Amino acid sequence: MKIKKLVQVITCGTLATVSAMTIAADTSVEALSQRLEMMQKEMNELKRQLQQSASKEEVQAVRQEVAVASEWRQPDTLIHMAGYADVGYTDTESKDGSFNAGTFAPIFHYQYRDLVMLESELEMKVGEDGETDIALEYLTIDWFMNDYMTLVGGKFLSPIGQFRQNLHPSWINKMASAPPGFGHDGAAPVSDVGFQLRGGFPIAGIRTSYAFYVSNGPELKAEMEEEDGEIEFELDGVEAEGFGADRDGEKTYGGRIGIIPFAGLELGLSAASGKATVTSVEDGDSTLLANEAARDYDVFGADFYWQWKTFNLRGEYVKTEIGDDNGSGTAASKGAEWETWYTQAGYRIPNTNWELVTRYTDFDSPHNSNDQQQWGLGINYLFASSVMGKLSYEFNDGLSGTSANEDRLLLQLSYGF
Repeated sequence: MKIKKLVQVITCGTLATVSAMTIAADTSVEALSQRLEMMQKEMNELKRQLQQSASKEEVQAVRQEVAVASEWRQPDTLIHMAGYADVGYTDTESKDGSFNAGTFAPIFHYQYRDLVMLESELEMKVGEDGETDIALEYLTIDWFMNDYMTLVGGKFLSPIGQFRQNLHPSWINKMASAPPGFGHDGAAPVSDVGFQLRGGFPIAGIRTSYAFYVSNGPELKAEMEEEDGEIEFELDGVEAEGFGADRDGEKTYGGRIGIIPFAGLELGLSAASGKATVTSVEDGDSTLLANEAARDYDVFGADFYWQWKTFNLRGEYVKTEIGDDNGSGTAASKGAEWETWYTQAGYRIPNTNWELVTRYTDFDSPHNSNDQQQWGLGINYLFASSVMGKLSYEFNDGLSGTSANEDRLLLQLSYGF
C-alpha cells in the first residue's frame, strides 16, 4: 500500500510539474511571438523609410544625369573647330626646288542657339627665312536675323567674286596656287572690315544669293622714281586687305548678287565703290607724303560656275580702277587699273579618285613686270573628300627676266578638317 501511494504521489507531482512547465512555456512562446512580430513591423518600417530615402536620392541623381545629357544633346552653345593645312614642294625655273610647310589655318566656330555665331580663321605660314607669320584671315560675329538674312560684323573675306570667299582654301582649290591677280597687290580685293548683310531667297522658283557691305576703304601704295634729277610718283598697288582703321575716313560700299537658274549653274555680278588714299611708298620714305587726296576707287566683277556630272567649268573676271589725283599731294599722279580673269575646267575620271584640271589666267597691271599670262595643268588624287594630292605645272609668260616669266612645278598635299 505504501508503495502504491508513493507512486501515485510521484505521478501527480510529475503531472503538475509538466502542466506548470507547459503553461509557462506556452506563455513564453506567446510573448516571444508577439515580440518577434513587433520587431518585424519595426524592420519593415525601417525598410520602407530606407527605400523612400534611396528613391529620392536616386531620383535626384537621375534628374541631374538627364539635365547633363540634355545639355549635350540640346546645348545653348555649340563649339566647332575646322580648317585646313597643306605642305608641298615648289621648283621654279631659275631657282632650286624647295620643300615648304605651306599653310596651317584653323577655323573656329562658337554658336549660341540659332541666333549668333562667332567665326574666325587664323593663317600661319613659314617663310623662306624660317620665320612663322601669323595673320587673322577673318573674324566676324554673325546674327541670324531670319532664314533669308544674316548680319555679319568684323573682318570678313571680300564678297567680290567667288575665289576669295569660297575657293581659296587649299583643299578646295583644284590647283596648287591661286590665279595671278587674286593675291597681294592684285586686282581682286582680299578682305574688308565693316558690316555685311548676306543671305539668299527664291524668286519665281529661281534661287538667289546676295551680299552687301560697307567697310573701311583700301589704302594705296605709291612708287617713287627719280628721272633727270626729278622725283616722280606713280601708283604701285592697292592694299585691300581689311584695315582696322580708316585713315582717310572714306568708306567703301559694295556687294555681289548671284542667281542659280537651275541646278549646276550659278552666275554672279559684283561691284564696289569708294575712295582710297596713298598711305605708303614702296621702298621709300613714307614720311614724305603730305596732302594726299582721296581718289576714286571702283571694282567690277563677274563670275560663273557650271557642273555637269563629273565635269565642272568656272570663270571669274575682276577689274579695279583708281582715279587720278591732280591735287597738291606729294604722290599726286595719274590713276591706274588692275585687271584679271581666269577660266578653269576640271574632270573627275568616273569610278576613280583621279581628277584632271586646267586653268588659264590673264593678269594686267600698271607695271609690265607684273603682267602675266598663265596656263596651268594639273592632276589630282583624292585620298578622301577632304584630302587631296596635287601635281601642277604652270607655263608662265611675262616680262623677260622677271618672276612672272618663270615656269613652275608644284606638288601639294592638302587636308581640310
